[in-house]
Amino acid sequence: MARVTQVTERSPMLSAGRSRSAVLASAFVRGTCAAGLGLGAITVLVMVLWISSSSPDSGPGGALHVATGLWLLAHGAELVRTETLSGHPAPVATVPLLLTVLPLWLAYRAGRDSTESGGDEDPAGRRSAVGVCCAVSAGYLLVVLGVAAYARNSGLPAERASLGFPAAVVVVLVVAAGVWASRGRPWGPVLAWAPLRVQEAVARARFRAGLEAALRAAAAGVAMLLGGGALLVAVALVWQAGEVQESFLTLAGHWAGRICVLLLALAFVPNAAMWAASYGLGPGFALGTASTATPLTFGGHPALPDFPLLAAVPAQGPGTAANWASVAVPLAAGLVLARFTARAAVPVSGSREGAWGAGGT
Repeated sequence: MARVTQVTERSPMLSAGRSRSAVLASAFVRGTCAAGLGLGAITVLVMVLWISSSSPDSGPGGALHVATGLWLLAHGAELVRTETLSGHPAPVATVPLLLTVLPLWLAYRAGRDSTESGGDEDPAGRRSAVGVCCAVSAGYLLVVLGVAAYARNSGLPAERASLGFPAAVVVVLVVAAGVWASRGRPWGPVLAWAPLRVQEAVARARFRAGLEAALRAAAAGVAMLLGGGALLVAVALVWQAGEVQESFLTLAGHWAGRICVLLLALAFVPNAAMWAASYGLGPGFALGTASTATPLTFGGHPALPDFPLLAAVPAQGPGTAANWASVAVPLAAGLVLARFTARAAVPVSGSREGAWGAGGT
């Protein structure tokens, strides 16, 4: 009888342990499925383009290697192109930012859904956020390692060091963001290692309101800056429409190849917007190791490949009035930032009620 009572008393603990194990196993599977969905989407797109090509350069194995390489590149992994005209391996490290949207969104959603679903199954009413984050990340990164091993003997293998940083770090941070969002975005776990004064300041409602206003203003300023950069790229492409068309038609002679070039150009549009925003800010952007394009001058002689987006690169030599006009982009971003800050600092125009004090801005 005593033995039966002992087993009965232990059953809640056993149930709790099994529930936690089931939660972590479910999170692991979600991470694996998220990675598989992203890989599958890119693979389907590449295979459709390969099938529609009139004269493919390789078989289905080569197309699969391209798909796996693109998927790894979307996570920040550096690829090595072994088949080059010079015979020397060449790195492929520029990540098409638009290509990262789907894989990272799937990883974010896996972390968020793993915490939201099944919350009542945990005996304590909550589950370990760290455990869920680790389980989802482990499932996702297991697929990353498998794909990297598959692509090791292809023409686009991944650099091993880049699989740890930034690829693995990016995955863990995105999954952690999803877990954090599902819990209501609490600041306590984020600031657990911060000094006590910082934690006390964040606990004040007025400080949190000011921090949220600052983040909104910063987000609006960055959005304006990137939007202005995209506008600069669009204007430059229209200005050089002839060169863009010639480059587009030269790279591909049939419709399937032109679709590939178009999709690749679209994937690099966010990159071009960032480069244009940096150009308007003044520092500019580098082309190769000895060339820098700024509004004041464009020096060096970079060996640029034939690509439609590169037609937007300014001409070499000193900058002209058209180049100097790009400084309007950061000025507009500054005005937007000031506008959002002023609206938060003085909620009611002409009234001191709710207005920030001296030094608040």
